[in-house]
Amino acid sequence: MRERLLGYWALSWVGLISNIIALPIIALIISYGPPLKVANITLAISLGWPAAIVGIVSSAALLAERKWGVTLTLVSLSMVISGTGPYSVVRLITLQDIFGIGGFTLLITLLSTLALLYWCNPKHRRSIRL
Repeated sequence: MRERLLGYWALSWVGLISNIIALPIIALIISYGPPLKVANITLAISLGWPAAIVGIVSSAALLAERKWGVTLTLVSLSMVISGTGPYSVVRLITLQDIFGIGGFTLLITLLSTLALLYWCNPKHRRSIRL
């Protein structure tokens, strides 16, 4: 009998929906304006869109209850944290926009860290099918 994991289905759906929504939001941030335009384009192409695409695939795998979906989710969340964490710190220090994009990316970093801690639970890898 499989264990019941609290939040598995909710976080899988939230991950799928938020990664789909992230693609146009990243495009909007690129076209936002002159402050940090080069950094916006560089991070969007190198980390933003790839992390969102990996997140879509991993969420679909989680919904299909595949073990490799958990591993791919860990990779996607790590990509998000490695991109948004430093970007939010730099944006908050240079532009001081706590209620703008800097604060938004800091919130994404914190939520992604909490999700990473949730998906690191070893019960996820034992209780779902191959």
